[in-house]
Amino acid sequence: MKALVNTSVETLEYLDYVDPIAKTGEELVRIQYSGICGSDMHAFLGHDTRRPTPNILGHEASGTIIGGLRDGTLVTINPLNGCGTCPACLVGKSNICVDRQIISMPPRAGAFADMVAIPSDNLLVVPSQGFLKSAALTEPLACGWHAARLGLRLQDVAVSDLTCVVLGGGAIGVGAALCLRAMGVENITLIEVNALRLETLHNIVGFQASDGKDVHAPKVGTADLVIDGVGYAATRASACELAKPGGVISHIGLGSGEGGVDVRRMTLQEITFIGCYTYTPQDFRDTGAAIFSGQLGSLDWVETRPLSEGQAAFDDIRNGRAPAPKIILIP
Repeated sequence: MKALVNTSVETLEYLDYVDPIAKTGEELVRIQYSGICGSDMHAFLGHDTRRPTPNILGHEASGTIIGGLRDGTLVTINPLNGCGTCPACLVGKSNICVDRQIISMPPRAGAFADMVAIPSDNLLVVPSQGFLKSAALTEPLACGWHAARLGLRLQDVAVSDLTCVVLGGGAIGVGAALCLRAMGVENITLIEVNALRLETLHNIVGFQASDGKDVHAPKVGTADLVIDGVGYAATRASACELAKPGGVISHIGLGSGEGGVDVRRMTLQEITFIGCYTYTPQDFRDTGAAIFSGQLGSLDWVETRPLSEGQAAFDDIRNGRAPAPKIILIP
């Protein structure tokens, strides 16, 4: 098969690669759409020791099962699986299993390839071909769904009365905003500082887009819930400023690990900070259902490019030249 292989720092090569072999309990999926995630970018830049080169990245994917009883079935992939026996897995939280695995992280090859092997239980059936491209967004949108769900469950007032702010206009941030809307929140502002991407966000129905300085920017200390979909020191600092007394911060961005948290203000104002990692299997299923029922909108804000042009796509994202919140690669 062909695969886009991360061969060294900032280098991706479109190469011939050995076909994956499905083990017991797994199925082969021919990839038709595979999105570029922020974690792929971290690995590309050499910032993720969990993804050493050479490696096939990519974990946001949809496609068609090859062979077996379900040959030809359209599916989207939950790339994360736990051990199945630990306390976290037994209560449906395999996302925090200490032995969890995810495709794109050795020993499991990723989805920037013609095919991938994946456990059968990790495959969610897609109802029709027309949903297959948007189904590739299930994984990043499930991250937003998870962060929104955890943040909303700690609120003391009706969901419709909340003021919510999302930081970051990538797919996780946009997804979080759309998930908040689907869950009943009406006042949602998404902050994005890249002017090119912000222009795209203004055309998405479901939230108000802002650069954080314009007339639509939320005031300091007014947000019931802030979702940080970026995870840098600067966005954490903004989240701490924007949260109201008694407010909640759902932190799902993985940009960097240090700085930005105003512990004194969080303590004095009883602001809750929640670390949110990916999603539970139920979050993934619920997100898929929301996509297929139209609750998250048209999801037409993605850009598609050939997998063979992956290097250029990564370069454009890194240099702020990608107006779309998500670039999806097509083998």
